[in-house]
Amino acid sequence: MTDKSAAVPEAYARDDDDRPLPDLPPLPADPRWRVAHLPFLSSVAFALMLCAASVGYFVGGAAAALGAGAGVLIVTISYTMSTLVIAWADTVRPALLMPLALMTYVLKYTILGLVLVYGLASEWSGKAELGWGIVAGVVVWTAVQAWWFTRLGRKK
Repeated sequence: MTDKSAAVPEAYARDDDDRPLPDLPPLPADPRWRVAHLPFLSSVAFALMLCAASVGYFVGGAAAALGAGAGVLIVTISYTMSTLVIAWADTVRPALLMPLALMTYVLKYTILGLVLVYGLASEWSGKAELGWGIVAGVVVWTAVQAWWFTRLGRKK
């Protein structure tokens, strides 16, 4: 019979490891500032969705209205999902922030790409308006979020 303890290095074989755990950074006192902009941005996105659907209806009828409104809705859902995942990761464990943010971006842009590829391959008459709704949603959401954080964001 062989001695199993001889195969394990002494540093790993000790049962009395009393080294302290590394210090983690403290959690922020009030993490709500990370999502404080969502109600305002959601209302702006809803107003944009109504405007896009109205313009789409006047330009190309019901299919164009549905496409324009759906484009803004897709952007609103994906940006809200990213914000919530990033805010959650930052409050629970900041080390998870980068991997979860990248995973969220890959997931949402994959879904967006699939929607656009399927939309381009279809014969649906609202596909151009869907693309314009996505562009309008991205531009408006990004501009309003930048405005929010530069003007009304977290005060130090």
